[in-house]
Amino acid sequence: MISIIIISKDEPELDGTLTHVARHAKSLSEPAEVLVVDASDGRLDHIRERHQDEVQWLRFDRPPGVGVSIPHQRNAGVRMASGEIIVFTDSGCEPREGWLARLVAPLYGGENITTGLTVAAGERPGLYDQPRGGHAARYLKECATINLAFRRDVLDAVGGFDESFAYGSDVDFSWRLIDAGYRILSVPDSVVAHDWGDWRRQARRSYAYGKARARLYRKHPTRRRRVLRDDPVVVVYPLFLLGLPLTLVFPVYPLLLLIPAWRNRSLGPVRVLANHLICGGGVLAELVRG
Repeated sequence: MISIIIISKDEPELDGTLTHVARHAKSLSEPAEVLVVDASDGRLDHIRERHQDEVQWLRFDRPPGVGVSIPHQRNAGVRMASGEIIVFTDSGCEPREGWLARLVAPLYGGENITTGLTVAAGERPGLYDQPRGGHAARYLKECATINLAFRRDVLDAVGGFDESFAYGSDVDFSWRLIDAGYRILSVPDSVVAHDWGDWRRQARRSYAYGKARARLYRKHPTRRRRVLRDDPVVVVYPLFLLGLPLTLVFPVYPLLLLIPAWRNRSLGPVRVLANHLICGGGVLAELVRG
């Protein structure tokens, strides 16, 4: 049995995602179930009713004092699942042809964890796309749950998702898997397209991701020595923001941004710099809080 889990909160894009995911589930020779863990307090019941014949729906009530229940919902989905193979994707995703079959196939050949490629749904590349060059290595150093499959005993071995996180629990999960000796196989021909939303939504996401990265390195101190090599945005942009008062003495200081602007010119330098600066602000906010 394969269990495909989608968590949601007030995301109308879930409707289209379920249509695509259910089609992929039916195309497999193995039995598969589609599970939704929804924290929308009934506001998406019209979507639940539309897919009631092909989807199992869990109405999730957030624990008291919890603002963001993403890891809680993931753990609840796994507890609800019947499958020995767990697959995660997100609301707003549109799986491409062959997505599910290609993602789970290596798990029948001895692999424990697989992750596919995520691209922007529109014609313009997204800030959070995973370029195929990033999947050049056979095994990856981390992954998100937007396009992920693993055997259930893998999750049992590391204790599920850390519910102390708001965002970043999926990367924490992948780091703990690697620390436990597992390998994350890259499957670049298993593709989902995702609508990352407008610039406001992307700005909020960048800030949340920045806070999450700082939280991750606080929990995993052994990775700090490689942070400048593996995750330079987490270091370079917070330092740049801290150095902004130098502009009073060295007016050319902000021109340092021309270097990353040039390197990211194909993605749109303004939006890339804005994303990274907001992410850096999130890192600083988390460090101050911590």
